[in-house]
This record gives sequence, structure tokens and C-alpha cells, in this order.
Amino acid sequence: MTKQLHTDNPKLDPDPPTNLEKDPDEWVSGDDPMTGAQSSYLKTLSEQAHAPEQFEPDLSKAEASRRIDALKHQLERERGA
Repeated sequence: MTKQLHTDNPKLDPDPPTNLEKDPDEWVSGDDPMTGAQSSYLKTLSEQAHAPEQFEPDLSKAEASRRIDALKHQLERERGA
């Protein structure tokens, strides 16, 4: 029986690598159309932020992600003020 190292099984790694902070410009599928979930979330956030111009139905995944992040930060600042 061989001892498994953390590098052999990412589930056992106490500090696994993450792609949550990966720049959308580096996404392999960043040029693909935004997902349904992104579309729905972006629409909701743009309405909450009174910025309907931020929603466009033909955005890429990467651009939708950038706009979602920007709107989330805007709303957090407004709620914190």
C-alpha cells in the first residue's frame, strides 16, 4: 500500500490552488457567450444599481464577470455608506 501525498489527491490538500481569482482575460472560455446564470445575475445587479446600461444580452463570459464584480462592489459601497 502506497502512502498518498497531498499532491496526489487535491481533496487532501489543506491549501488547494484556486481559480477564483483568475483574471477573466486569461479564461480559456472567456470569449464564449455569458452563461444563463451570469445573464440573470447581471440583469438583477444592474437593476439594483440603477445601471441598466451595464446589461447587454450578447456579452462574453469574461466581460459579464467583470461587470458583475464591478456592480457587486458598487452595491457593497452604497450599502456600507
